[in-house]
Amino acid sequence: MKRLHLLLLPLVLGSCQIFTAQEPWLLGFEKPAANPILQADSTAVFNCPIENREVQWQKADVFNPGAIVRNDTVFLLFRAEDNPEAILGGRTSRIGLAYSTDGIAFSKYPDPILFPNNDDYKKWDYPGGVEDPRIVERPDGTYVMLYTSWNKDVARLSAATSSDLKNWIKKGPVFEKAYNGKFLNTWSKSGSVVTELVNGRLIAKKIMGSYWMYWGELFVNLAKSVDGVVWEPLLDDTGELLHVFNPTLNDFDSHLVEPGPPALYTPDGIILMYNGKNLSGPNAGKMVAENTYCGGQVLFSKENPAKLLKRLPEPFICPSLPHETSGQYKAGTTFIEGLVYYKDQWFLYYGTADSMVGVAIK
Repeated sequence: MKRLHLLLLPLVLGSCQIFTAQEPWLLGFEKPAANPILQADSTAVFNCPIENREVQWQKADVFNPGAIVRNDTVFLLFRAEDNPEAILGGRTSRIGLAYSTDGIAFSKYPDPILFPNNDDYKKWDYPGGVEDPRIVERPDGTYVMLYTSWNKDVARLSAATSSDLKNWIKKGPVFEKAYNGKFLNTWSKSGSVVTELVNGRLIAKKIMGSYWMYWGELFVNLAKSVDGVVWEPLLDDTGELLHVFNPTLNDFDSHLVEPGPPALYTPDGIILMYNGKNLSGPNAGKMVAENTYCGGQVLFSKENPAKLLKRLPEPFICPSLPHETSGQYKAGTTFIEGLVYYKDQWFLYYGTADSMVGVAIK
């Protein structure tokens, strides 16, 4: 395994401070000039099986991608929204697939690979759709996608599996069976599974016989699983969800901390890259603009994934380019979600202002 003792390089990140972190466990990234790398496409059409009509499934926005390396190719699983006239949160999302042999220039497949359908999962997936995929590979070669099912009532973290990235089998909400369904109707999003770099690929890592997943939106929770599909949240002494990481008032992540791409198991601990949102008004941080989403990093114990060791006090990626402070979310977003190790470099993929896809490289 390649050791991840990489210094965070000095970065200029728009409204973020210029800084150099000396901790050996951090990863730093820079944005290439090619950004953005994926955009909306009004010519892409798809026959919606629920509405029984053609829809321009990428017309509004393309953003928030998961990423995986298969053979010698990088694949992005991106979220696409259909109706540009609908307000934020009012569109139907589907998940598409794109591929690249350099990690930057991507070609899209014509149809979505995951979408609301007339199936057992329609009650969770429709009308809001399927959102914000993260993807990991299990040691047996099976791919597990964790995504948000959005029926415009409750967001539920759901799972699907595949052997080829194109054909997916939905498995439903990941917490449906845990504690007799206690958390089935609890708002849940953003599953970041602990992975390890093995022969150049990020593979889901078992610790103490279980896979581990950081998840949540306002705060970070932790869950464990035998198969990466059915998950059991960790609870505190009162029987409620365990908070392993919370927002920091008066800082860039004062409003919420939401897990980003798959976490990294390293010799120094488990690196979780997360999306931190700043508050507006009292208790907002001064480092970035109010309501801005930036990327942060924390380190957890590799022996105990619930034990927080360190937090990087500054964001390592923030909105700094014009398309990152425009579009659907004009307050500014670099929403990190996909991470791969490819051709001896780290590629971090993110959504920009809920409208396009960007990349940063280490």
